[in-house]
Amino acid sequence: MRVIIEPNYERLSEWAANYVVNKINAANPTPEHPFILGLPTGSSPIGMYKGLIKAYEEGRVSFKNVVTFNMDEYVGLPEDHPESYHSFMRENLFAHIDCPKENIHILNGNAENLLEECARYEQQILAAGGIDLFIGGIGPDGHIAFNEPGSSLSSRTRIKTLTTDTRVANSRFFGGNPDNVPAQALTVGVGTVMSAKEVLILCNGHNKSRALQAAVEGPVTQMWTISSLQLHPHGIIVCDEAACEEIKHGTYRFFKDVERDNL
Repeated sequence: MRVIIEPNYERLSEWAANYVVNKINAANPTPEHPFILGLPTGSSPIGMYKGLIKAYEEGRVSFKNVVTFNMDEYVGLPEDHPESYHSFMRENLFAHIDCPKENIHILNGNAENLLEECARYEQQILAAGGIDLFIGGIGPDGHIAFNEPGSSLSSRTRIKTLTTDTRVANSRFFGGNPDNVPAQALTVGVGTVMSAKEVLILCNGHNKSRALQAAVEGPVTQMWTISSLQLHPHGIIVCDEAACEEIKHGTYRFFKDVERDNL
């Protein structure tokens, strides 16, 4: 596992955006062999998305041959609802780049048969050849996507009931009332994410410090689903100084030392 420690959220976002741009360009994708990119929602990736838009506007990257798969979507929320992840992705990324609409995949939380929708999504990822780079965030309780504590580390795309903590955390987008947050979501599984060729996790802020400590120094456990990244052959966490409060000083110094030429 690589841990990139940046001084603040702005630098974290810049590093992540540049990393994604470089991976796409290095792959030199074509219509026959596109680059397959897994994408997150939430507040953590917004800065990175701004960086990707800027890179596209400057001509440093094209998304014409990029196929995307998003991590999750709420159940029962209309796609045009301002807080649906369809709306989030459109407003924060897709409306501003050249990724073809047919290349964009987001789970349908209003599907008539949600179990079939989840199975279809896994099949679409498989048919695309698997995810080249899956980007994600971390919840304060260490969850990735909507894989709450206790989720199987081999889980695949499925329906998940959201914990009170997650609904409280997301209530800032729903008028501050956790009851307004949908009780369920469709989400890729931990196993879905870990099947990607490479995983890049964004972690920022004091409230993520315990999750970062669990991810880097703790045991692999379903109670901190982010800890599964320890088993991935190509896992990266890019974090800011604020998220490093709980890791040991020696751990901090180690990663600053080994990554000093990559910052």
